Amino acid sequence: MGCKKTKDENNKTLSESYNKVLQEHPGKKLMETHCYLCHDATKTEEERLAPPMIAIKKRYIFEDTSKEVFINDIQKWIKNPNEKDAKMFGAVRRFGVMQKLPYSEEDIEQIADYMFDNEIEQPEWFEEHYKQMKKGMKR
Repeated sequence: MGCKKTKDENNKTLSESYNKVLQEHPGKKLMETHCYLCHDATKTEEERLAPPMIAIKKRYIFEDTSKEVFINDIQKWIKNPNEKDAKMFGAVRRFGVMQKLPYSEEDIEQIADYMFDNEIEQPEWFEEHYKQMKKGMKR
């Protein structure tokens, strides 16, 4: 056995790794349950009630954005959505300011944690749209 481990130790490590892969991040389920009601990437242009979650991620995370800052920004927005603090001006123009939602800080933190570290589903049209928007986007 490699790495100077016994067969049992190797099997245990493999089993733990496999179980980790099978476990889903709790923020993913929360995002799909709560956020996708309005932010679903599979909705058509006519069906959309809000921008897809990938748009939020791209607008809130830059090269120097830490996970802590991202989570705090998302929590601040969810707790008190308002036009003055909006970062997604085009979305506010198109969809209006989202309503205040009764989600717990823990749920919002889990969702933001998942968003920060993972790939988020995006509609087929999004990449081209993002490139166009990025040309005029300011932090």
